[in-house]
Amino acid sequence: MLDDVLAIPDHLRDALWRVESARLPRGEAAGLLVCGMGGSAVGGDLAAAALGERLQRPLLTVRGYGLPSWVTAEWAVLCSSYSGETEETLSCFDAAVAQGARRVVASTGGALVERARAGGDPVIGLPGLLPAPRVAVAYMLVSALEVAAAVGAAPRIGDEIEAAAAFLEAEREDLRHRAAEVAAALGDRVAVVYGAGPTAAAARRWKTQVNENAKLPAFCAELPEADHNEICSWEGVDGIPLAAVLLEDRDQHPREQLRFELTAAEIARGETPVIRIEAAGESRSERLLWTLMLGDLVSLELAAERGVDPLPIEAIERLKSALARP
Repeated sequence: MLDDVLAIPDHLRDALWRVESARLPRGEAAGLLVCGMGGSAVGGDLAAAALGERLQRPLLTVRGYGLPSWVTAEWAVLCSSYSGETEETLSCFDAAVAQGARRVVASTGGALVERARAGGDPVIGLPGLLPAPRVAVAYMLVSALEVAAAVGAAPRIGDEIEAAAAFLEAEREDLRHRAAEVAAALGDRVAVVYGAGPTAAAARRWKTQVNENAKLPAFCAELPEADHNEICSWEGVDGIPLAAVLLEDRDQHPREQLRFELTAAEIARGETPVIRIEAAGESRSERLLWTLMLGDLVSLELAAERGVDPLPIEAIERLKSALARP
């Protein structure tokens, strides 16, 4: 798992090549829906964060069994499932067929690719040797970005992704050192991760990586919304092992930047430690991917400290088995 996280720069470059090899048809759509679950869905969130105000049409992530009723043939749908067997994503693909939407698939194979091939829909082939879908995050991000460009939802930022890959390579050792520091500061506390604007998607990724890799509870929230409700809860947590992690970025709205200052101070009024992280990098994509890679490394540090194997996801497998029973 550690080797694959450190290989994210290589994954980004390989993903660009794989999408180019898929020869996606170009043509404008009303917007793009990215359908998926877990590590296969996060690419949609991250693509929207990387693009920010450069988005020219909606780019939305769907986590569930169907598409909104307003999706028509004018829309494009990217169905992402690493295994190709995710039941929710298969259901969304069928809904896209029924509603006449344009379809693209990102997967290693399975029923999803079979259905796409049968319908003549383009397939972005993902590498099949990765140990878990969540390790394919770079592929899911690049797939969403490139499909968004192909359907006119955003400009292509391939050069920016190439530059981000080079930046992450140079930052590898510093990221590992910082991850060890953050994990040590968290200790055995439950992390509550806050993001805003460009870091909201990264906050969700931090949460889910701690859940799956370290097998620990973790939670995420977004500013400014959390300042209208969740902020009150910190008054009652003394004695509860929690830690707040604030993911900050210079592209955040000035009022969001002020809210991070005030939120950190409010949480620190009690006994809860506050860990503030400022994203490093020049471009929006560099800072997003730096923050993401740091979170992945923190989750692995926490797993190592607990003596936990990050790879198995036994609870998820039990749920899948139970759902498969007649």
